[in-house]
Amino acid sequence: MTTNTKALLLAGLLIPGAALAQVGAGDALGTSEADIRTAVEAQGYTVSEIEFEDGEIEVEAMLNGQAYEIEIAADTGLVLEVELEDDDDDDS
Repeated sequence: MTTNTKALLLAGLLIPGAALAQVGAGDALGTSEADIRTAVEAQGYTVSEIEFEDGEIEVEAMLNGQAYEIEIAADTGLVLEVELEDDDDDDS
């Protein structure tokens, strides 16, 4: 196998894994704003807001044009829920 072929094969194996990396329930992101922002942005998200309230940390973030709300336990730093935000405010 040539060096170029090996490089292309390796890139083909690594790139899809990176594209699928997302924050999920049970992931440890930390309890400080700096730790959370670093961990979420390392997964490709753009963080727009982080709020601390009622024992939870809520992170508003974008990934691939989709808005997400990530809920984190303030005491453990573990992700409780990742919710895809619906642009449709219609109740019908």
